[in-house]
This record gives sequence, C-alpha cells and structure tokens, in this order.
Amino acid sequence: MAANYAHPDLHAEQPAYYGSVVTSPAPAELPGVVAGLSRRIAAIAIDWVASLLVASVIVPGLRPWNDNAAFPILLVFFAEVTLFTWVLSSSFGQRLLRIEVVDLFGARLSLWRIALRTALICLVVPAVILDSQGRGLHDRAVGSVAVLQRSGR
Repeated sequence: MAANYAHPDLHAEQPAYYGSVVTSPAPAELPGVVAGLSRRIAAIAIDWVASLLVASVIVPGLRPWNDNAAFPILLVFFAEVTLFTWVLSSSFGQRLLRIEVVDLFGARLSLWRIALRTALICLVVPAVILDSQGRGLHDRAVGSVAVLQRSGR
C-alpha cells in the first residue's frame, strides 16, 4: 500500500488559467510600516483643502460650493499630488503627516507610475478598496505602498 505523501511544493504555485488575473505579488515584507488609514485620509483632506485654496487663487471668482468648481480643484489636486510625490516622494499632506510613497522595494516611483496612481486616486474607488496589507487598488496597480517616513528624512 502506497503512503499518502504530498510534496510540500506541490501546491506552492498554481498555474495561471485562461481568464485569471496574473499580478506580481507583494514581497512578504514591505519596505516600512504601512501608514494607517486615518493618517492617509487626513493627508488627502489636507491636499484637497490646499488644492481648493490654490484653485481659488488661479481661477477668479471660483467658489467651492458651485458645481463648476470641482473640475478646476481636481486638476490642481492632480498636479499637486503628482508633482510633490515625484519630487519629494510625498504629497503636501503626506509630507506634513510624515508619509512617503515608495515602490515595494523602498525605491522612488517613476513619474508615469505617480501620475497613474494619482489618476486612480482621483477616481476615488481604487483608493478606498484595501487589500490585506492595507494597500489600496491604486497602490497595487503601480506597485507602490504608502509608508511612514523613515527617521533621518
């Protein structure tokens, strides 16, 4: 009678099948402590208020409570978050709250990945769906993570 033996690596990697989504898995250990949801929400609120103030200076007569104000504010928000993250690895609000956005190995993101990440944040839904590691769909799409800033920065 043969022993019922299963090799430990037998089910380690399941092959992809037609219609399956193949993504690169995140490393078991992320490059820092993932920033908490409340801190990230506070950072995006700071970014939105800053964008509202800048848009009201750029666009004469802009009133945030008008229906036509959303698009100029969103454009300023997109530009602010993209440029600050590209230059400083953090948006204005993230910088104030000591959050930085890096790739899964701790390196800086390229401009196209930052722009795509910011565009997905502007869509809202990808930013509010989180995985088990606390990363939003916008982070998973570009291979990034929002972590607490390391000391010395």
